[in-house]
Amino acid sequence: MAEDSDLERTEPASERRLSQAREEGNVPRSRELATFAVTMTGVGLLIALGPGFYRDVSAITRRLLGFDVAALKTPELALEAMRAAALDTLWMLLPFLGALAIVALFTPLLIGGWNLSAKAIEPKFSKLNPVSGLKRMVSVQALAEGGKAVMKSALIGGVATWVIWSERAELTSLATLPLEAGLARMMELVGHTLLIVAGALLLLVAVDVPLQLWQYHKKLKMTKEEVKQEHKEQQGSPEVKGRIRQLQREAARKRMMQEVPHANVIVTNPTHYAVALKYSDGMRAPQVVAKGTLKLAEKILETGREHKVASMRAPAFARALYFHAELGEDIPPKLFDAAAQVLAYIYQLRVYEQNGGLAPVYPDALEVPPELDPQSKKTAAGRNERNTE
Repeated sequence: MAEDSDLERTEPASERRLSQAREEGNVPRSRELATFAVTMTGVGLLIALGPGFYRDVSAITRRLLGFDVAALKTPELALEAMRAAALDTLWMLLPFLGALAIVALFTPLLIGGWNLSAKAIEPKFSKLNPVSGLKRMVSVQALAEGGKAVMKSALIGGVATWVIWSERAELTSLATLPLEAGLARMMELVGHTLLIVAGALLLLVAVDVPLQLWQYHKKLKMTKEEVKQEHKEQQGSPEVKGRIRQLQREAARKRMMQEVPHANVIVTNPTHYAVALKYSDGMRAPQVVAKGTLKLAEKILETGREHKVASMRAPAFARALYFHAELGEDIPPKLFDAAAQVLAYIYQLRVYEQNGGLAPVYPDALEVPPELDPQSKKTAAGRNERNTE
């Protein structure tokens, strides 16, 4: 059962899946929306520009059909007149055609948006397979498209029939009107009929747009296994990420161990913690160049002994440095006094070993604030519990 649920497309498409679909030219589209937008724009322009079209077409027709004796003897003049009439007609229709082109161009922004993809126009030989073509012809999508075509024809035909039937009396009365008035009234009736019929397409748009969006997102749904695989590809598998972290830790540890020979002193717990301190002229404060616990602490001490770096037992100071000082950064200001005592002792010890004289006094009581030492916090907490009891 679990395997069956993993193979079912129940998960919504991820952003990556949607992006890949757009790159392949797969975006939601509604033909009914485009048809409605272009048709309504055309009808509206015809109603608004109709009188001007009528005047211009009448003038062009009169000019062409006018009797010209010179044109009968010179065919070039007739061709020139036809060319001029064609140009006049083109200029007359240019605003109308331009508006339709702009609407057709910007309608896709309403659903899916513009999408320029070279993959969408690549030749696909699978489309030449007759078996695949037959499957598409009898598919659910083909049946849905066929149903929409039937519904569109029935809707447009029904609305057009109803409008014409309701205007039958006015259509009959056109024969009684003068020519000019009859033509003008006929144009009004035609525009009114086209406007109502085109407006009926809005019902198809209201059905088709949600349907196209639903089908688009349903087609791109993913199985749970695909979601997991995509997450692994984006984030990386846990095994690979773990290996990368391990390599990073090893590289950081290697760099840290390379700094131990340059330290001035290694402060120890003595066995649990080891912190290597370095201070030289030009530095604002001592810095921690290496730190570790248990086996890593032993490795730091071993490396320090190999390079003759002095070590010093200072449990509270070592714990405070380990928990509150970062590698390569200055130690906290509250630990300056303790660090100064340690470095001064190491310097005096080196001078004593080289030149002799009075042995330096070992700094037993280093000034380490209790809030920086975890062991001091535990001790204080235990003491408070006993006092409470």
